[in-house]
Amino acid sequence: MAASEERTYPITLEGFGYGFNEEGKLRQLDKDTGKLTDRVFDYQVYTSLSENQAHYEALGDVITQYVYERLEEKEGLKKLYVPADVPPEEATFVFSTGEKLDRPKKLLVLIHGSGVVRAGQWARSLIINDCLDSGTQIPYIRRGRELGYEVLLLNTNDNYRTVKGVRKPIRGSRNPTEHAVTVLEQYILASRPESVAIVAHSYGGVVTVELAQRFPDFFRDKVFAVGFTDSVHASSLVPEALKKIGRNWVTAKDPLDTPLTITKHDIPRHSAGHIKHEMTSYSCMSALFEFLESRYAEFRTNRGEEPRSKKAKGDEL
Repeated sequence: MAASEERTYPITLEGFGYGFNEEGKLRQLDKDTGKLTDRVFDYQVYTSLSENQAHYEALGDVITQYVYERLEEKEGLKKLYVPADVPPEEATFVFSTGEKLDRPKKLLVLIHGSGVVRAGQWARSLIINDCLDSGTQIPYIRRGRELGYEVLLLNTNDNYRTVKGVRKPIRGSRNPTEHAVTVLEQYILASRPESVAIVAHSYGGVVTVELAQRFPDFFRDKVFAVGFTDSVHASSLVPEALKKIGRNWVTAKDPLDTPLTITKHDIPRHSAGHIKHEMTSYSCMSALFEFLESRYAEFRTNRGEEPRSKKAKGDEL
């Protein structure tokens, strides 16, 4: 291809020659029949490394739209715009189990990491090379609902829009922390929740620590648990309150939920039961929800609502 030419890419999965099978795994379509095959994603489409990467990124953008659509059409989530007082084409958005959050008894907030991931995703590479369950937040949404949570998905990396040919930062969402602050003020605080749990992966942990610094009263009064998955926050910046309600499941060869050593200034660290960073959210999910429910029981006990439940594993540390 000549240097002056710019390759164009399809705007659908089918256009790329792919689809997801019943197990949520990305597979190639047969060129003649259009049916799914057992052939996995093929990165080596062109002879040029840069063209292969551009093809991969274009496919990733289509997958982001696929996940957005799946969240609305199959999971029944509602799109809420951020900020709410501008035209939708100039705003970003988050996803919620309710069109209007109104005093949720239990609210679960999911915060992804940095980079190309968007609301509903933990890791694009897992969506492409493993499956939807490990790469998206859908299992967390479903489990949260089963346990009585309303669920809110942040979209911290969606920071720009092109308006009339000009790329502009989105007001209130120019960077991940600003996005999270705007969502907290516009939707979470405004909903007057009874209790809140947060799950934050990788750089999402940095965002969560910054929220705890900025909104100490909210975290003290409403947030009963924070589950970090291989968070990359600086231990020196962790507020004391987070150490009491947080736990960080990190990459380790140890069995799932094994308590690990920590510095005295950090959040308790437990094994995620996996050695790959991007897999930690999925691999530790059962232990993380057990932790959330244990903390919720303690939160209710402290408010005089019900007898104290058994301590979560590692609470003595």
